[in-house]
Amino acid sequence: MCEANAFLRKEGVDELILESVDKVIPQEDGLMLEDIFGRRKVLKAKIVELSLVDHRIVLEQD
Repeated sequence: MCEANAFLRKEGVDELILESVDKVIPQEDGLMLEDIFGRRKVLKAKIVELSLVDHRIVLEQD
């Protein structure tokens, strides 16, 4: 499987916001994350770290 877990970094602490993320799609107002079950989250955030080997996406709010 190639999914990743998405984390939101706040004050140096990574908080899990969505597991098994399959898609990250840029939107005008941020990023849309979609997991393998079709659940979606839209965040005003930017990617600060993407580790495919560790299956991690780290975001920070704009």
